[in-house]
Amino acid sequence: MTLDFYITAFVTLFVVIDPIGLTPLFVALTQGASHAHRRAVALRACAISLAVLAAFALFGEALLGFVGISMSAFRIAGGILLFLTALDMLFERRQQRREDQASDEGAHPDPSVFPIAIPLIAGPGAIASVILLAGQNPGLVGLAATLGVAATVIGVALALFLASGLLERALGATGINVVTRLLGMLLAALSVQFVLEGLRNFGIAS
Repeated sequence: MTLDFYITAFVTLFVVIDPIGLTPLFVALTQGASHAHRRAVALRACAISLAVLAAFALFGEALLGFVGISMSAFRIAGGILLFLTALDMLFERRQQRREDQASDEGAHPDPSVFPIAIPLIAGPGAIASVILLAGQNPGLVGLAATLGVAATVIGVALALFLASGLLERALGATGINVVTRLLGMLLAALSVQFVLEGLRNFGIAS
């Protein structure tokens, strides 16, 4: 497993899951909760989202084969999906949609499963990413590497959730917006790379 794979996998999952952008939403969803309750919600949400991503990394490619979809076709579709996610990040649409989802469940006493774990952490973009990354390196080694990177990114999200109050005050709304747009530009370039790899497997691109 090359270092390039780990870097690409980490950057892809980091910008898709966007732990920094999720932090103020986590604060809003757990507003008024005790420190112990906030910690329990964070741990439960991250554990559930990792389990969901692991399930798709394990069985996602087999499911695609069952319905007759090649990895190349899914790589192109996943790249397009990630590109749309990047556009949302660049033009603030994703953050607004996440806030709408959060407000819909704002009165729920335990938002760990929905909406934090699903779909805010383990959303369509993250699910597509783990399937694509696991498919790039078939076998147990590639699967373990993908799950290790996913666990690392979710671990970063957990750390930010636990320190959400401090981070929110440090970055502020402007800082979070700047970081989100920079990550969106990076994700757009990575998504184009996924599409090009899929086209290359079809013999369309060199």
